[in-house]
Amino acid sequence: MNVKELIDALWVTVAAGLVFFMQAGFSMVESGLTRNKNSINVAIKNLTDLGVSLLLFWAVGFGLMFGDSRGGLVGMSHFLTDFSGATAKSLAVFFLFQAMFCSTSATIVSGAVAERMKYSSYIISTAFMSAVIYPIFGHWAWGGAGGDAIALGRGWLASIGFIDFAGSTVVHSVGGYVSLAALLVLGPRIGRFGKDGKPNKIQGADIPMSVAGVMVLWFGWIGFNGGSTLAMTSAVPGIILNTCLAAAAGMLSALFLGWMVTGLPDVNFVMNGSLAGLVAITAGCHCVSAPESIVIGIIAGIVMLGASFLLERLRIDDAVGAIPVHLAGGIWGTLAVGIFGDPAILGTNPIGGSQILAQLVGIGACAVWAFGLAFLFLSILNLIHPMRVTAEQERIGLNVTEHGASTEIFDLLSTMDEQARTGDLSKRLAVEPFTEIGQIASLYNKVMEGLESNTIARDEYRDIFDNVSDGLFLIDPTYRICPNYSAASERILGTRGLTGRNVKDLFSEMLAPDKARLFADFIELMFDPSHSERSIASMNPLTAAHFTVPAGNGREPRLLGCSFYRVYDGSKERVLHVMAVIRDDTRLAVLAKELRTLRAQAQTQAQGAVPAQGAAQPRS
Repeated sequence: MNVKELIDALWVTVAAGLVFFMQAGFSMVESGLTRNKNSINVAIKNLTDLGVSLLLFWAVGFGLMFGDSRGGLVGMSHFLTDFSGATAKSLAVFFLFQAMFCSTSATIVSGAVAERMKYSSYIISTAFMSAVIYPIFGHWAWGGAGGDAIALGRGWLASIGFIDFAGSTVVHSVGGYVSLAALLVLGPRIGRFGKDGKPNKIQGADIPMSVAGVMVLWFGWIGFNGGSTLAMTSAVPGIILNTCLAAAAGMLSALFLGWMVTGLPDVNFVMNGSLAGLVAITAGCHCVSAPESIVIGIIAGIVMLGASFLLERLRIDDAVGAIPVHLAGGIWGTLAVGIFGDPAILGTNPIGGSQILAQLVGIGACAVWAFGLAFLFLSILNLIHPMRVTAEQERIGLNVTEHGASTEIFDLLSTMDEQARTGDLSKRLAVEPFTEIGQIASLYNKVMEGLESNTIARDEYRDIFDNVSDGLFLIDPTYRICPNYSAASERILGTRGLTGRNVKDLFSEMLAPDKARLFADFIELMFDPSHSERSIASMNPLTAAHFTVPAGNGREPRLLGCSFYRVYDGSKERVLHVMAVIRDDTRLAVLAKELRTLRAQAQTQAQGAVPAQGAAQPRS
């Protein structure tokens, strides 16, 4: 290689590294927009599709995409290529760059189907996409575009003048169409849509992580678009500038339009607006001006929002917005080449003399091939090997059910769920020190200790209430009886369901009118802290009062002794409740009456047995 070739190879290699780094960005975006119980599943999917796509693209995909063309439909050389020869060095660089593109297209699906797809099903779909769907369509658009004419013949879309410089359609729309097919087969996540079809937002676990992921993707796009020149040329700076301008324009248009529609500056609009601008400019970043890039980005943000709202109306659950960003943004960006592209730079002889027509043909061909084949394949796969996890597995989370891997937050929720199901308050959470979840677990354990102690004490009080023979209850400032009164209260007052009863009204039904009036005045004074409790207690009209209480189908008289005590707040300045203690003295009154009767009878008998004065005394 001469110096120029070495510089070109270095630039493409660096660009490939930037595109590789985009995998981290995709993983961060998906992890942040989904729930913690699926975070490990997200991470392993994004790493797995990189490995699967890389090996399959080397073994099969690269040859199908860039091999000698068979009728413009499929490549037929460069399978299992050995890049060790000196003449193959430039080919190795080209392969590396294109392999990263294949991985990018495959990982788009991961975000869309997050939180419900079996890991095994995802691997199968990634393998089929990397080995068949992506490379064959890629051959149609890019076949014969391998720099130093590494293969013979061009793809049929390239032959009719279709232009997709860095992959708005080849990479992003293909990934978007496969995502759409997968979502139609899988269905929405549990709870995403209500029975009335109204969407429910499922909040992501770490939105700042997703925002950071978008920044990583934006940075990686410098290599994605800039490296697609396949050489370090004077066009590279302009391509990178157009890329960044479109991203910024897409961000702002989505932000402000979404703000107008929803009334909120939604962070998802900002993130996906940026990404939609990046996707849209990818097809024509080499052939448009800076102002045109801004227009393309603005419209991309609007298209993304429209597609997002449409998906919700159709009840299609895209976990991260992959379809609005990559499919809708890719379609618009590809069409924008025909609208804004400089013919002198494009250098095509498009079908019908219309670049727009050539772009529309490419867009349509992608829809038929990528969506049609993916939907057919995934539908058959779903019949043979169901692609979706069960409802219970989805509820628990894919970290545990798919990978046997737990997280601190899952352990926390599992223990809390077990406590809710069993009522066992003695169970404690495992505490991992020096983590936020560990601090939460430690505080939760302290709360449970206090709750358990209070529950034991409450049960003890309930036992006392159930066994005490007197009526015990609290009266609130509105004169209503509070819950948790003693069981004897209902028996003594002959009334069930005392909670919430107004004690004035209740007693007025059982007392003589004058006694009822006196009690009403008395209980009001008991709640007035300006009067001494001792002086008020001396005015108690029910120390021993005759009540007529319900009994069976009628009423019966009872003698009840009632005592009342104030319950103050901590400052002793406000009466919170009045405690009533009611004793049934009816039996004691009856016994006392019987005793008095017996004493009277005994006295009468004793008096009748004394001899009268002057009576003759019997002789001895």
